[in-house]
Amino acid sequence: MAEKRDFYEVLGVAKDASADDIKKAYRKLARKYHPDVNKDNLEAAEKFKECSEAYSVLSDEQKRAQYDQFGMAAFENGGGPGAAGFGGFEGFSGFGGGGMEDIFDMFFGGAGGRRGGGAASRGPQRGADLRFDLHLTFEEAAFGVEKEISLSRDEQCDHCHGTGAEPGSKVETCPECHGTGQIRVVQNTMLGQMQTVRPCPKCHGEGKIVSDPCHDCHGSGTVEKVKTLKVKVPAGVDDGSRLRVANEGAAGAKGGPHGDLYVYLFVKRHKFFERDGNDVYCEVPINIVQATLGAEVEVPTLDGKVVMKIPEGTQPGRVMRLRGKGIPRLRGSGRGDQLVRIKVVVPTKLNERQKTALQNFADMAKDNINPEEKGFMDKIKDLFK
Repeated sequence: MAEKRDFYEVLGVAKDASADDIKKAYRKLARKYHPDVNKDNLEAAEKFKECSEAYSVLSDEQKRAQYDQFGMAAFENGGGPGAAGFGGFEGFSGFGGGGMEDIFDMFFGGAGGRRGGGAASRGPQRGADLRFDLHLTFEEAAFGVEKEISLSRDEQCDHCHGTGAEPGSKVETCPECHGTGQIRVVQNTMLGQMQTVRPCPKCHGEGKIVSDPCHDCHGSGTVEKVKTLKVKVPAGVDDGSRLRVANEGAAGAKGGPHGDLYVYLFVKRHKFFERDGNDVYCEVPINIVQATLGAEVEVPTLDGKVVMKIPEGTQPGRVMRLRGKGIPRLRGSGRGDQLVRIKVVVPTKLNERQKTALQNFADMAKDNINPEEKGFMDKIKDLFK
């Protein structure tokens, strides 16, 4: 088995880093390597496990002190935080003493009904944050929209009001841990005696024993329901934007508050427009007569069609600007512009009369038909002198 990297190195923090710095570093790495963001990416999954393992130790004062003094030896051969130690790291099951519970609480905003997580699980817990993917049209993203969405989430049990106990049943203080939810275990190791704290096996870290669990939620305090709500999308959002809807995540355990709902926005491609920041681009075809003599053409915009004047002698690829016809600014006032790229379409099929007319035009125009041609040919001649 490969030797584990230093936990401080894994998180990219100094050995004297504060608890807040460690938490911020972990959150950044967890978001980057989370399996939901990196589907079927084994390397990202391993990095997520590695940084989660490092955080579970460095975020706990007792485990961190042991690690600083003894390194990984503090967690081998049954010592350290939890009898399982970190051997093998099978599906995060190696964390004792609520290590992964702490990680899920921090990253997802609550364990969402997870049980047996040690002292941290006692009392009301904040519910888990939820994610919802919302698809928008180009116009909806530009001008904003109110969408009705439905999602499945944990709600507080109406029968027991989140307590997990059948109404009228008796709730007793755990006689094993006396309500603390923890037991202390002293172990003899090669480094001497080491004291560890573990969840109470009798009450599973709750500190209380429910004699008659709620018949509706089976003691969890929450039940799964489908929730329908309206989400207001502001004007100017872009593909990949994220909205936070406070207190619309899963209900917390034991009467705890709801987590938050994060709505990820995905904007469909438009058949005609392309977006660059607050500006929109489009391509408008004109014929050679319009390009040569000038014309007025209709141009689609997000607000409907407008008439745009094409100056005479317009060259292919010229970009013209329609001010204030772009995307409303998400932060601030006003709108971007619409940039119109001119595409001069050359006819591919001409009848004899049309060909004769064009040839007559060419004979009359001579050098004026392509004023750049003479200069180009002169350069070619100079090249081969």
